[in-house]
Amino acid sequence: MHKQPKPTEHEPREAETPGAAGGAPAGGEIERLAAALAEKDQELAELKDKYLRVLADAENARKRIRQQSEDSVRIQRENFLRDLLPVADNLERAVEAARGGGDSQSIVAGIEMVLRSVLDFLKGHGVTQINAVGQPFDPQMHEAVDQAASAAHPPNTVISEHHRGYQIGDRMLRPARVTVARRIDGGAERNDSPGGGEGR
Repeated sequence: MHKQPKPTEHEPREAETPGAAGGAPAGGEIERLAAALAEKDQELAELKDKYLRVLADAENARKRIRQQSEDSVRIQRENFLRDLLPVADNLERAVEAARGGGDSQSIVAGIEMVLRSVLDFLKGHGVTQINAVGQPFDPQMHEAVDQAASAAHPPNTVISEHHRGYQIGDRMLRPARVTVARRIDGGAERNDSPGGGEGR
């Protein structure tokens, strides 16, 4: 059995076709890659455009919210000041009555009218007075500025106000400044008198 001789290194090999393994890509493959690259470029451009649109919408939303907030504050301030104008009107009337030489009763009536309008104004904004006199001292609602002996009130009871306390809703706006009753006993009386501490 005869074996065919192996081709030597000098014998010519079969010509390789374009696009074969290890060779340059064929013309169709180049066009396909170019089309895919162009498609990716377009997708990237569309994503960039969407990103810029979202960024612009977010900025516009922030500006709109800031403008709405400023408008809301302005409107609330205007409403507050508008509600205060009747108080100024009543004060002007009271001053005119006093300057006109009106009797004391009419002047007092004018001042009381102003006070009522102020209290109504505060009430309209959710502010209420704290009635402290006769109540047990409460450091959450009262600020003690003085103590006084009182036979008519139990110790630690508010007996007078230096200025009223106010709250808005359930929150303290200003505590009442008050005088509180203290116990009446011999030691307290001696302490109040000059040199009373010497007998202790």
